[in-house]
Amino acid sequence: MAVFNITPSNPSTFILMGIPGLEAAHIWISIPFSIFYIIGLLGNSTVLFVVYKEQTLHNPMYLLLCMLALTDIATPTFVVPNALCIFWFNLKGITIGGCLTQMFFLHTVSLIHSALLVIMAFDRYVAICNPLRYTIILNNTRIAKLGFVGLIRAVLFILPLPVLLSRQPFCANRIIPHTQCEHITVVKMSCGDITVNRIYGLVLFFVVNMSDLTLIALSYGLIIRAVLRLSSKKAHQKALNTCTAHICVLLTYYTPSLFSTLTNRFGQGIAPHIHIILADLYLLIPPTLNPIIYGVKSKELRDKVSTYIFRK
Repeated sequence: MAVFNITPSNPSTFILMGIPGLEAAHIWISIPFSIFYIIGLLGNSTVLFVVYKEQTLHNPMYLLLCMLALTDIATPTFVVPNALCIFWFNLKGITIGGCLTQMFFLHTVSLIHSALLVIMAFDRYVAICNPLRYTIILNNTRIAKLGFVGLIRAVLFILPLPVLLSRQPFCANRIIPHTQCEHITVVKMSCGDITVNRIYGLVLFFVVNMSDLTLIALSYGLIIRAVLRLSSKKAHQKALNTCTAHICVLLTYYTPSLFSTLTNRFGQGIAPHIHIILADLYLLIPPTLNPIIYGVKSKELRDKVSTYIFRK
């Protein structure tokens, strides 16, 4: 049997090792990877198809849901196929340009996803706190513009990451102990001064991500205050039910995201393969669960999906 050489003979190539320490289990690990990826693709594609086909779903909330579905398709697609090539065929080489490109798109889509969650929180705030003016404040055109602003913001904030790294000299040992070109991991491959890279990465995390979380928390703080002012328990329940799906999506996205980021930067005592598994779960779990969450909590969407599935 031929033995694959994983030593980077080409100076412009990195080697992605997959999950170091668990090489013997790579084949088994690929099974949940594949299952999560396929379920996510099917679920999010179904949401896109049903919303596209049904005129009654052409409203701001479902437009936001479609944008979220697109990011949920893109995020694992930038990582999973390459990871499966590592697990199945031991194809570990990736050019520096390819690595920086993957990093750019991966982090850009992640930031777009975060921006969409902020817009969705604002959408719920308007729907509950100012329902009579909802169609005036938010319409499809305005949601599309907000989504475009989120895209531009993500590109402008993420673009410096690969640009700064492209100017760095990389060490002779170009073995990356990961399944993907995560920024903090690639930075460690540099032999130059990475102070600016590290500071910018931290600023990006604390300023952008934390500001998004602050805006979401503010929106829900105002929603809770408005709900508590309602006299009817039935009105309480109805208002809170409109937010349940979004809160679940927030938890599935930010919990593994924050835990992965913090353990990567400050959890030196945690085993490397734990870091990698957490980073991969952060990319796989939300895209898999989001269409299921919205399918369960949104009766209108659930009924439409059922119509297509069980149509004779």
